Amino acid sequence: MREAAMVEKMQEGDASGLEALMDRYIPYVSTVVWNILRGAMPAEDGEEVVSDVFLAAWKQAGDLVPGHVKGWLGAVARNQAKNKLRQRGLTLSLEDDALDIPGLEDPANDIERAEERFLVRQALGSLPDQEKEIFLRYYYYAQSVKEVARSMGLKEGTVKTKLKRGRVKLKETLMREGFAYEA
Repeated sequence: MREAAMVEKMQEGDASGLEALMDRYIPYVSTVVWNILRGAMPAEDGEEVVSDVFLAAWKQAGDLVPGHVKGWLGAVARNQAKNKLRQRGLTLSLEDDALDIPGLEDPANDIERAEERFLVRQALGSLPDQEKEIFLRYYYYAQSVKEVARSMGLKEGTVKTKLKRGRVKLKETLMREGFAYEA
């Protein structure tokens, strides 16, 4: 079902639109939520946050605009996950918003993880722009190969090849920088 049809059904009160929306976007919303929660709480709490995102979509179906639903869901997912952390007394680092939750590990590990994040960002920055965009879309924004190919006007095989090359280049760069790579 196309996104416009999903939104239209939801706006008419037809739950099949919400079901289709969930089928399409649960992996994406879950990834956004868990990138923020990072194991700070039980899986049930993360699942509750994901459910709350889709409940918000149902309640605010009139605000959804076809073509912008994924971005809307991502923003709501980030806000809901951050709110859940605040309810638990945990906060996100302002510097690395979705990459770290301070206070969950000892300070030595925090320093090591900050260095690792820096090296990964630096290695990612060494990729050509197109490969970097493919890599970010696939791994960070949890888009499927098909979604990446469609949004960038590429063939799926090209996306797969560039992902493989990107992984090899990142591994080589990280190994050169002394990053302990674990396959």
